[in-house]
Order: sequence, then C-alpha cells, then structure tokens
Amino acid sequence: MTPAQSTWSAMLLALVCIGSQAEDIQVVTEDTAYSYLENGRVAGPASAVVEATLQRAGLSDYRLALYPWARAYDMALQQPNVLIYLIARTTAREPRFKWVSEITRIDYHFYKLRAREDIQVHSLQDAQQYSVGVLRDDVRQKYLRTQGFSKLVVSAHNRDNFNKLLNQQVQLVPMPERDVAMFCVDAHIDCASLEQVYTLDALSTGLYMAYSLATADELVTRTRAAFDSLKAEGRVTPLMRGKP
Repeated sequence: MTPAQSTWSAMLLALVCIGSQAEDIQVVTEDTAYSYLENGRVAGPASAVVEATLQRAGLSDYRLALYPWARAYDMALQQPNVLIYLIARTTAREPRFKWVSEITRIDYHFYKLRAREDIQVHSLQDAQQYSVGVLRDDVRQKYLRTQGFSKLVVSAHNRDNFNKLLNQQVQLVPMPERDVAMFCVDAHIDCASLEQVYTLDALSTGLYMAYSLATADELVTRTRAAFDSLKAEGRVTPLMRGKP
C-alpha cells in the first residue's frame, strides 16, 4: 500500500467511525404501563413502537434503559444522541428537544382511596387542600405547582406515588388509567378500592419521542420518516395495544 493509499484508508476509517458514533443512540424512558422491565429488558407497548421505528430507520446501534424520570429527562437535556419517550410536548419544552412524533395521547386523573369518604374533589381548587404524590420534574408536578398546590410530595418513580397512596402517605395521585390498572395488578389489589375523582383536562396531551438537541438532524429525519411509515401502515395502534 502506498503512503497516499494508507492516508486515504485512514481517513475513510475515521469517517466510518464518526458515522458509527453519530448513530450510537441512548434510548431512555421511565417505568410506566407503556414502558417497563420484563425478564431483564425494557419492554411495553411504547417501547415496542420505539424499537420498531429505529429498526425501520436502519438504526441498530441503540440501547434502551429505564431510569427515574428526572434522570432520563436530564440525560436528554445534556447529552448528544439521546432519544427520550414518552415525553409531553409543552411550550416550555418545545425549544429544548428535537421532536420526532406523537406516539399516543394521555389523560391524567386524580385518584383517592375509595374508603376515604372525607376526601371530596369536585374542582381543582378542592384538590389543593390535600397532599398529592407527584413525580420529580414531571409535567404534573410543574403544572400543579403553578396552580398553587403547596402539599406536593415528590417521588422518583410513579410506583412510589402509588404505594404512598395505598399507605395513606398522600391523599391523591394524578395518574392515567392505564398506569393505575398496571399498579393494581402488581400490588395484588382490586382497583375498585380506588376512585377516580377529577380529570386534569389541562394536562390532556400527546406523548412523544424526542431527541436531545445535540443530535444530528439527519438522525431525527430518518427516525421521523420511519415512524410515519409505520403509522401509515397501521402498525402503531396495534403495537400500543400490545399486539405485535
């Protein structure tokens, strides 16, 4: 090999390595009814959608990991090539991420123990007098704080909030129905022992997958196109219902 050929080969290898590193994606999420650990790996309907999207995009160098929401969110804010899901797309978050696609929509409801007849919630103002379990750095915590809630009890995991409700360490928790149903099964309790008392209409929103800002636009575009093709084929809804 001549010196010129050697130099060109080294340059080509460097370009390949750079391209490979650029596509090494950290995929992060939290423990919910849509994403959870199963047999040692991250599973769940939303996880299936994300993996199908990345595979369709031809992006095989990725690693899924489950973290407390605050840590996953911070990673997506600070590090390159991080794909986070499911994340609510709010006005404050809009410039902080490169948004890919909406995976699903969600409604949050206040739940209490049905036996606690002394807890009566007919409005957002009624709920302010009670202790409320919320997730650190989550959209629910931020929204309730802006609405004047002063008795917020912050946890790292949704499951912790649910357990605090069962143990009467908090009086209310804001959660989607699907999460409550999953936690009831895991805790071996009848969901009829809980009561949905108020819907947080202002928090009804789409949940997305989004990349960190320090991610190449080409990667974002490929991922978005792959998701759009899956959606056009009608595959996203069945996956979100747990059907491959």
